[in-house]
Amino acid sequence: MKKNAYIIACFVLLYAPIIILMVFSFNSLESTGVFGGFSLKWYESILQNEKAKEALINSLIIAVSSSLVATVIGTFAAIGISRLKNKFIKSSVMTVTNIPMVNPEIVTAVSMAFLFMGTLSTLKFIKSDDTLDMISLLIAHTTFGLPYVILSVLPKIKQMDKTQTEAALDLGCKPTQAFFKVELPQLLPGVLTGLIMAFTMSFDDFVISYFVRPKSTVQTLPLLIYSMTGKGTVTPDMYALSTFMIIAIFLLLVLANLAGSREEIQAKRQARKLKKQQEAKK
Repeated sequence: MKKNAYIIACFVLLYAPIIILMVFSFNSLESTGVFGGFSLKWYESILQNEKAKEALINSLIIAVSSSLVATVIGTFAAIGISRLKNKFIKSSVMTVTNIPMVNPEIVTAVSMAFLFMGTLSTLKFIKSDDTLDMISLLIAHTTFGLPYVILSVLPKIKQMDKTQTEAALDLGCKPTQAFFKVELPQLLPGVLTGLIMAFTMSFDDFVISYFVRPKSTVQTLPLLIYSMTGKGTVTPDMYALSTFMIIAIFLLLVLANLAGSREEIQAKRQARKLKKQQEAKK
């Protein structure tokens, strides 16, 4: 009974604010304490809010781009780390990898601000300030998304059956073919998890974005909401936008879980097929 009560309390604390936000996004009044009736006017309002749409597009561009780059680099980095023979070097690399996660975000943000102000600003071929800001944000978001991808892929590498790769190589596959046909399907659930984590962290980030380009004309959604909060002008149409994002992320998680389960089933089938072919060859 106590365990059930604890679980219920955790779920209430986690999801009650989200449910309240979603309910009041349909409120006909601007009040967050009185529900005046069902209305879709805030959803109509957000569709006409040009600043919010521009900030949302910027956030999506940065989050999608940085998460994809971080996923590619992080996946190959995890494979490289798993193949290190020297335990001291391996533990040292893992320690360095974990620094962006355990390091206070404000420290990472300030250090990146100094780096980009002193380095990227001197590049003469970047003439547009908006381009410079987007490149800075992309590099910064890719950097702190990498550890999440590496830590998501590494457990899948440990669980992977290496005999399947050896079977593929014995049957004539090149190492690259063996990776994409045998290893990657087994790693895909971890890769997708890392991708989603990197996307979520990037889309949600405020501190690093704020410090990397404090006077930027490129606004992300968290920066826009912060500027509205400072002026005390947060309107209920932000609740509607937040509801859109909650639903979109929920659907993304469902699709990722379904895709991961499907790929695991396909990987197991392919592994059985390879083993049978190897046994028949012997």
